Amino acid sequence: MNWRSINFDWNRARAFLVTAEEGSFSAAAKALGMSQPTLGRQVSALEDELNVVLFEKVGKGIVLTPSGEELLAHVKQMGAAASEFSLAATGQSHSIEGTVSISATEVMAAYILAPLLKKLRKTAPGIHIEIIATNEASDLRRREADIAIRNFQPQHADLIARRMTDGQGYLYATPDYLNTLGTQIHFEQLNRADYVGFTDNPPLIKALNSIGLSLTAKNFPFITESHIVHWEIVKNGAAIGVMPDFIGDYEPRVQRVMPDLEPVSFGTWLVVHRELRTNRKVRLVYDFLAEELSRVL
Repeated sequence: MNWRSINFDWNRARAFLVTAEEGSFSAAAKALGMSQPTLGRQVSALEDELNVVLFEKVGKGIVLTPSGEELLAHVKQMGAAASEFSLAATGQSHSIEGTVSISATEVMAAYILAPLLKKLRKTAPGIHIEIIATNEASDLRRREADIAIRNFQPQHADLIARRMTDGQGYLYATPDYLNTLGTQIHFEQLNRADYVGFTDNPPLIKALNSIGLSLTAKNFPFITESHIVHWEIVKNGAAIGVMPDFIGDYEPRVQRVMPDLEPVSFGTWLVVHRELRTNRKVRLVYDFLAEELSRVL
């Protein structure tokens, strides 16, 4: 390979890639942990090295030029290769000290992971845990997290996924709210009740209707992106909501709605990148979670 033909700084190429993916210099600077002027200088220097214009201003924002669009495909391959390089290097580490990041939904992070941290601390005092509580799927291939707990099965070959026991979700409400529906609760009462849903609500409506209900968007006066807020609305008696039984059954302020109602089933997978599976600290945390989650879920 003719190394002298590479006439640009690879760090500047990274600045270009992150700016293109984040959509602005300010967002890219934040993602890379540097100041916006520093990042802007790196992109400008890359443009000088390559003798091309990568971005142009449109209003208050920036867009890729045709040259930038063409080069972006190549620099994305560089970014993917750099990520794989980092993963492979991390996977060779034999230290049982350091930080391990775990991505999980808000509900899983707050009600399942949080109670396990004390035991994990005693098991591995040298490991620091970062909990990424998000309802979005963290990209393990890009090191957004080391381990993820997901409610869907990943398909990428680089990811190792262990299926845990399938969960059961039930409808819950406070006794006071249920009293507003009548003394006898049947499908007729439930079909005119108020529910709390999610920002992406059609899948929830479809799941509830599959177990015998006949709900529409009008049944959902409360919508939230947060599962924690969803649960607080239920606990405060404003509406009916859905929650896994290993959480809902232990909340004294609520009760199951029609206990004989069929549950909504969902799967849970414990996921790690193949390269990180050989990292001792990640392996220790992964195995700990696999054992503990199999008891809880």
